[in-house]
Amino acid sequence: MIFDTFAMVDWSGGNDTGPTPRKDAIWACKVANGQTHRPDYLRNRAEAEAWLGDLIAAELAAGRRLCLGFDFPFGYPAGFARALTGADDPLGLWAWFADRVTDGPKANIRFDLAGEINRRVGDGRGPFWFNGLTRDIDGLPKDKAHYANPFPDRRRAEELARGAFTCWQMGGAGAVGGQVMTGLPVLERLRRRFAGQVSVWPFEPLDRPVSFVEIWPSLVDPVVKARTGPGDIRDAVQVQVVAEALSRLSSDALARMLEVAAPEEGWILGLGHESALMAAADPLAPPPLRNDCFALPAGVDWTPVDEALTLLRERLTPMTGAEQVSVGRALGRVLAEPVRAVRANPPLSNTAVDGYGFAGPAPDGPVRLPLVEGRSAAGAPFDGAVPAGQAIRVLTGAALPDGVDTVVLDEDVAVGRGQVAFHGPLKRGANTRKAGEDVDAGDVILDAGRVVTPADLALISAVGLGEVAVRAPLKVGVLSTGDEIVEPGSAAGPGQIFDANRPMLLAMLERFGFAPVDLGRVPDDRAVLRARLDAAAGEVHAVLTSGGASAGDEDHVSALLCESGALRTWRIALKPGRPLALGLWQGMPVFGLPGNPVAAMVCTLIFARPALGALAGRGWETPWAVEVPAAFEKRKKAGRREYLRARLRDGRAEVFKSEGSGRISGLSWAEGLVELEDGARDIRPGDPVRFLPFSAFGL
Repeated sequence: MIFDTFAMVDWSGGNDTGPTPRKDAIWACKVANGQTHRPDYLRNRAEAEAWLGDLIAAELAAGRRLCLGFDFPFGYPAGFARALTGADDPLGLWAWFADRVTDGPKANIRFDLAGEINRRVGDGRGPFWFNGLTRDIDGLPKDKAHYANPFPDRRRAEELARGAFTCWQMGGAGAVGGQVMTGLPVLERLRRRFAGQVSVWPFEPLDRPVSFVEIWPSLVDPVVKARTGPGDIRDAVQVQVVAEALSRLSSDALARMLEVAAPEEGWILGLGHESALMAAADPLAPPPLRNDCFALPAGVDWTPVDEALTLLRERLTPMTGAEQVSVGRALGRVLAEPVRAVRANPPLSNTAVDGYGFAGPAPDGPVRLPLVEGRSAAGAPFDGAVPAGQAIRVLTGAALPDGVDTVVLDEDVAVGRGQVAFHGPLKRGANTRKAGEDVDAGDVILDAGRVVTPADLALISAVGLGEVAVRAPLKVGVLSTGDEIVEPGSAAGPGQIFDANRPMLLAMLERFGFAPVDLGRVPDDRAVLRARLDAAAGEVHAVLTSGGASAGDEDHVSALLCESGALRTWRIALKPGRPLALGLWQGMPVFGLPGNPVAAMVCTLIFARPALGALAGRGWETPWAVEVPAAFEKRKKAGRREYLRARLRDGRAEVFKSEGSGRISGLSWAEGLVELEDGARDIRPGDPVRFLPFSAFGL
């Protein structure tokens, strides 16, 4: 074992909570030598600091190694420490806070200090926000509406930990900022008290008897929910669950979790290894019933399609940074922030037609108006005002001169002897466009996450913008696995097949609008696969692998993800493509696709495409579908979502003659997929079915 004792602490930046145990207080739980101690209720930070000091002293005296976990960030986003202290050292920042934060059971200065920091490193509007006091504080906004952050909004860890709160929020629900500002001084004082005996992960080597680590109980939230019964306090339950989970991990598994390089921002212990942590948190989960035809080994569940999609949608966040590009280079890029109009469109009130302008309305019957000399044309406006009761020649797109708000069409007038004549009535404003009737200056014209279209370029240009902020292209690697795979066009030996998946997947990614990266192919060698994934983690944002995603002897993709504790979900209840591995490798999403080309394509369309869109900052993209009559018969059993290769003929959906995953010709034959819901269904010709054309996926 790396540690003998594990103690986890749920912190609070609030005031003393009184003698009766309650939520939103400080809770701690210790597991020593496999024995779980009852969670301790600590009513304020002074009591908590005393409890921690006694614990550390007792463990040191007993010669035991102690792992102490706290549920608040140990560091801030990159750049903050240097801006405040002049160095990138996060522990220097701990000392800075410890020397300035005054804290008592009923009050502390965290809000005032946040305002002081905002005035020092920002412009008085950030990085901290939310003033939880009734009085105003110079430099600390009441809410995020007036917030301006010169630093990243989240650490890299928060970007990967879906649902984690930002450390800049000082008050309100999820006020992590208050926890950090009151927690770090306590940890710094403990470091000073036990000088030379405490290591802080991941900033220092863990070569001392006591280690401080950062935790986030939400990594094991399903177990916490299951363990929290009526009358239980969730904060108490979650520190116990995390302490027990860490104590049950093998030394190798815990060592892998601790192998993190985050020298400035810090990291969450177990992030990227959630499956291993969950398995340790709930070791008594019963295996599936053996008489279930879908039964799998203990710990492996069938996951419905919608449940797997929801999991991806909730947990995936953008991975790409932002850059400014000219409008001419923005086509197909993902907007990194909302686009606002620099000026209105149209910028001035103008005429929609060629004709004659005057001050309306015009009464019923014949109308004669004297003409003013001159005209107003697009780009050459009339320099002057048109007197009441007179008219002027105007051309399409011309700014309306002063005194003109209505235009009569050329086709409806007679002109002569310095006059214009026409028949009314004509409403005020007829045949004109108001300034800003399309877009007002300052309006948001396009939302963040939108993929820029040619029409968007017209709109962006029309409102005066020369460049926009877009996300860097999402780089997606494609890797084929298997001893049997050889390059197309090469000599294939007995039992070998040509790699059909890699060319298909690379082309699909390009059509989707991502940046495909060819990672080649690897044999059925776990060490080689590990090395290739390690290299890819520094080159691409995500990886698609094909083959090796099931549970056989040579299924090394799923085996490696399981071994690293990174496997999220596998065995999706769909046909084709049930062996689908979804996991993380060094924080890089890995989509382990089936080896059969049909299943690989279906899983890419249904799972990988929307997930990659979320990683690229495009949000979750659901393909559109149409309901059409079936031109086939099929009896479907309940239990799995099914996708059939299909095409439309005479408005009816035909399906390919075979449902075999190896029949690649069916992919070329098809124009889309028929989706059959999870339940049982007996389909006859003419029955409505859901058709998803390939064009709905961008193919």
